Amino acid sequence: MSDQKKKNLTPVQQQYQTLASRHEIKRPILKNCIKAFLVGGFICFIGQFVQTFYVHFFEFSERSAGNPTVATMVFIAVLLTGFGVYDRIGQFAGAGTAVPVTGFANSIAAAAIEHRTEGYVLGVGGNMFKLAGSVIVFGTFAAFVIAIIKTILIQWGGL
Repeated sequence: MSDQKKKNLTPVQQQYQTLASRHEIKRPILKNCIKAFLVGGFICFIGQFVQTFYVHFFEFSERSAGNPTVATMVFIAVLLTGFGVYDRIGQFAGAGTAVPVTGFANSIAAAAIEHRTEGYVLGVGGNMFKLAGSVIVFGTFAAFVIAIIKTILIQWGGL
């Protein structure tokens, strides 16, 4: 708690804050970061493996193999979410499972599964994009800004 906020507390509240901070369980930040790094890296390794598979066995180029790779990773994430495995991985790895494609697929699939009892239109359709909607808006806006920057760089710098 910041010093400014501590000044506004009564002595009893400050005493309670001190007591609470002594009994607070310390979070293993370094351990959590290492787990997130390893699991996120493993998910990316699987994505690279799938892309290499498409390049070698289905004659995609490295550039054109991206679309089936993303579709495969989304399918795997939705399947694991449906079986409840992705949630267990998420509990273990935390932010490591927030790799953009698989984390996005998990958020949509989990919301759809959670609200399926409310019906397909108002339950699944209405709640599926609550979390993912902000991600879509941010992604669209970020792509727009990056496209403007790239256009300016190409026009001025001749990239």
